[in-house]
Amino acid sequence: MSTQTHELQISGMSCQHCVKAVTQAVQQQDPSATVEIQLPQGHARIATQLPREAVVQAIQDEGYVVQP
Repeated sequence: MSTQTHELQISGMSCQHCVKAVTQAVQQQDPSATVEIQLPQGHARIATQLPREAVVQAIQDEGYVVQP
């Protein structure tokens, strides 16, 4: 399976705990994923083997909103 990079806009992140929660949610599904989050902008760049839908679902399961 090849690695894909997903650019996501996430609402609801306000602190480093939020960054850690989102990172861990993705890495529980794909331990090799890399997650870069720009907290002030609510922007995430995620390199993973997971399809976009799985990444979005993992983040939403943590209580954050991924913008369409």
